[in-house]
Amino acid sequence: MDFFNRTGRVAIGSRLRMLTDKITEEAVSIYRMAGVEIRPKWFPVFSVLSQGETKTITAMAREIGHTHPSVSRIVREMAAEGLVCERRDAADGRTNRVMLSEKGRQTAARLTELCEDVSAAIERIDRETENDLWRAIEEWEELLAARSLFQRVKEARRSRESRRIRLVPYEARYGAAFRALNEAWITEHWRMEAADYEALDHPQEHILEPGGYIAVALYDDEPVGVCALCRFDHSADYDYELAKLAVSPAVRGLGIGRLLCEAVIDEARRRGAKRLFLESNRRLEPAVALYRALGFRELRECRPAYARGDIQMELTLKKQ
Repeated sequence: MDFFNRTGRVAIGSRLRMLTDKITEEAVSIYRMAGVEIRPKWFPVFSVLSQGETKTITAMAREIGHTHPSVSRIVREMAAEGLVCERRDAADGRTNRVMLSEKGRQTAARLTELCEDVSAAIERIDRETENDLWRAIEEWEELLAARSLFQRVKEARRSRESRRIRLVPYEARYGAAFRALNEAWITEHWRMEAADYEALDHPQEHILEPGGYIAVALYDDEPVGVCALCRFDHSADYDYELAKLAVSPAVRGLGIGRLLCEAVIDEARRRGAKRLFLESNRRLEPAVALYRALGFRELRECRPAYARGDIQMELTLKKQ
């Protein structure tokens, strides 16, 4: 067990697999001792059918928590050993119902006695342990059903990586990154337009000097994301436009886009803005979903300033 002592709980899958393999190996010997001719993996299906009712493969899969193909494969293997038989459903001729054969029922009788012995042995193990393994498994199943291990690891990764992220105001030294990050996502689907070149080549003149703001996300002090707040002097409806949001593909999934948007929105609020505007494209599904999550609402009419624009949104800011 030195390996598991060194690696810790990250090796839980391997450790559980070893325990499962050992129990499965012993189950083969236990079945053989009792003259029960079944394989350990058949047990859930065999147990369901031993109740006496005929079952469809779909019903059994749902009851034991297996996939339909898995149960179908087990039924074929059991049928090859003469333990089960199938017949057409009287109500639905397209569906087969599965039942134990005579050999299967005889095997089930021997299995019932064997299960009593197995249960007694496991209860003795329970009495010798400090922890209730069965209850612990139930708790893990409940927790993972509520939020998967994948999701939990993703959250832990984001939390760890977030400590390497820092948001700073734009400086001239970030000019190349501001242009490169935006040009990358624009040219992935569309062509750069005149307004893009103006803003990206001369952010100081076209964004900052007119009263705008640019937030830059640094990952280990390298610029990996940007978002601009552009002053809207020509509109009586909006104070600023949220624009030029771009995040490097290398760090997507860490919530950097949201952090940038929140920083820009907070800056607009600090400046006394009441309403923000943005223009995007529905093809950018993650970005549009983020805008909606932040409270932006789609405008009924869309008069795009860019050829690629097909959705415009607004956000009414509330004082904090």
